[in-house]
Amino acid sequence: MNLAHPGYLWLFLLFIPLIAWYVWCEKHGSASLRLSSTSAFSSTGTSWKIWVKHLMFGFKLAALGCLIVILCRPQTYDRWATSDAEGTDIVMAVDISASMLSKDLKPNRLEAAKQVAKDFVMKRQNDEIGLVIFAGDGFTQVPMTTDNALLVNAIGELDVRMLDSNGTAIGDGIATAINRIKGGKAKSKSIILITDGTNNTGVVAPLTAAQIAARDSIRIYTIGVGTRGTALTPYAQDFAGNLLYKPMPVTIDEPTLQRIASITGGKYFRATGNGVLNNIFNEIDKLEKTKIDVQHFSNTQDNYMPWAYALLLLVLIDMLVEYTVLRRVP
Repeated sequence: MNLAHPGYLWLFLLFIPLIAWYVWCEKHGSASLRLSSTSAFSSTGTSWKIWVKHLMFGFKLAALGCLIVILCRPQTYDRWATSDAEGTDIVMAVDISASMLSKDLKPNRLEAAKQVAKDFVMKRQNDEIGLVIFAGDGFTQVPMTTDNALLVNAIGELDVRMLDSNGTAIGDGIATAINRIKGGKAKSKSIILITDGTNNTGVVAPLTAAQIAARDSIRIYTIGVGTRGTALTPYAQDFAGNLLYKPMPVTIDEPTLQRIASITGGKYFRATGNGVLNNIFNEIDKLEKTKIDVQHFSNTQDNYMPWAYALLLLVLIDMLVEYTVLRRVP
């Protein structure tokens, strides 16, 4: 047991003058009745009430001692507690190719995906989550971490200029995500793949990457982002560097994304709008629930209550005796 405020222990020095005062009062205190001689009472002995009075003084000192200990705040350290929680390993693989700036989602596909991804991360307090980005190739933006604030900040900074945007390497993005997550200790591992296009570059074929993920028991949830039909898509820049947009067909390789999800035991979603995308992440949040034992380390636990109960008991006993056994009749 440790004391949060050990300085209050000096108050125990008050016992010395209190005891001295009590002894002096017992020997020199004024009598209620003066007699010329006490010889007639010499054989009666000391009344048992005197001993009760001394005992009650001891109770008062004990009560004061309890109060001092309470002021010191006795505490226990190094306390571990285990509780059930939901935890899994997740890698978010986000397409940052130039087409993610298309404006069929508001304000564009990438910004819409970033917002729901940040909301998703903040809900997953017990998960290790990593962030992979891909366009012409794949790159680990944030390794596996439980630092949600770091992840949210990294997601907020995603930009199409971070990687070579000439192409969409879905297979490389999945392969990079697998390398991040396969060494994790969680029983449940999953990849959330967000893309708006077709695999048209890269080293690893998407279905080959999916088979590797399935071998390592990694589920892949694939999300095709984009409306059906046409969307305002950037195609060039003007002399000032501003993007130029024109309506272009939305081409998402849904059969491949569906096959990736099927091979790995995941699920395919089509996000045709902001609300749909948000609902998709809510569904994934519900699907990815795995019970784990989480150990919480508690630095301190106050242990003053036994002393408080003892103080209360001593005060009650003292009051009871004072108003019954030691009660003075006027």
